[in-house]
Amino acid sequence: MQYRHHPVASQTGPDFATSLPTNGYAWWYVDALSDCGRHGLTMIAMLGCVFSPWYAWARAGGARQIDPLEHSALNLALYGAAGHRWTLTERGAADIARSTDQLTIGRSSLHWDGTTLHAEINEVTSPWPTRLQGRLRLTPQALVGIGHDIDRDGAHRWYPIAPQARIEIEFSRPRLQWRGHAYFDANQGVRPLEDDFRSWNWSRAALKDHARVYYDTEWRGGGGKALALRFDAQGAHPCDPPPQQTLPSTLWGIERTTRCDSVAQASIHKTLESGPFYARSLVDTTVDGQPMRAFHESVSLDRFASRWVQTLLPVRLPRHPLRRSA
Repeated sequence: MQYRHHPVASQTGPDFATSLPTNGYAWWYVDALSDCGRHGLTMIAMLGCVFSPWYAWARAGGARQIDPLEHSALNLALYGAAGHRWTLTERGAADIARSTDQLTIGRSSLHWDGTTLHAEINEVTSPWPTRLQGRLRLTPQALVGIGHDIDRDGAHRWYPIAPQARIEIEFSRPRLQWRGHAYFDANQGVRPLEDDFRSWNWSRAALKDHARVYYDTEWRGGGGKALALRFDAQGAHPCDPPPQQTLPSTLWGIERTTRCDSVAQASIHKTLESGPFYARSLVDTTVDGQPMRAFHESVSLDRFASRWVQTLLPVRLPRHPLRRSA
C-alpha cells in the first residue's frame, strides 16, 4: 500500500503547516559542526514526538485518533567546549502555532524566510534544569527537498532539504558563538516508528564539494532498505554504498554500523548521546578514498518499545503541563 503524503518540505524549503494524520508525525532536523571542530549542535522540531512515552502510552491506552500536535517538542543539544546541554520538553496543541513558514513550540520558534532558516531557542534543560537561550541561522548552499520512502509500503518518508549548508550560532545562555557547516532534513509518517522498523543506522558527512548520506533501515517482519546519496550544487545523485562495517556497541548495548571502504577501517571519534535505545556519534570513515567525519545515529525501535525503557524516558523527556501564556 502506498500512502498519499502532504509533504513537509519541497525544493523551495520546509512546510511547517503540512497536514498531519492522527497517530502520525513530522519533524525537521538540523545538525552542525563548527569550523574549528570544538562545537556541535543538533535541533529537532517534532510534531507528534516519535520517541515520546506520553504519545506511546496514549496509543496503548486505547485512544485510536490522537492528534500529533498534543505530543510536540523542540529538542536541542549542544556539544563541545561549552559543555553538554540537552532540552526536550513535550507540549500540547495549545502550545503550538504554525503556518507554512513559521513554527512555534512553546517559547521557541523556527522561521523560513525563503532562503534561510532562523530559530529562536528559549528552553529549560533536563534532567538538570538550566535555561537554554539563543538563536541560529542556517543558509542552504542548495535546496533538494525530494522525498524518499524508507519503509516497505511508503508510510514513512525522509526529505533531505539542505544536505549542504552554513550555520551561525549565537547563544546567551550559555554564552556561545560560532560558525560552521550544517545539514537540514525532515521526516514524516502516518504510523508510529516502532510499528514498522526494528532499527536503523544513518549518517551524513560534509566534504569540500559535496555531502554524503547513508540511511540503512531494518524493517519489522524482515527486509530493509539502504539509501546512498551524493549531494552537490546540481542536486541529489544515487551512488553505490560502500560495505557496512560494525562499530563498537554503546554501553547500553546499542549496535552501531556505518559505511566505509573495504580497504579502510571506520571508528568512533566521539559518542555524543548514549541512551537505552538511541546513540548519536561522530564517526571517522573513508568513502571513495576520502577520509570524512560524519554525524551518525543508531536507533533500536525494539528497545524503545520495551516497557522498562518507556518507564525511564520521562526523566529526559518531561511533559509541560501549562499553556503558552504561562
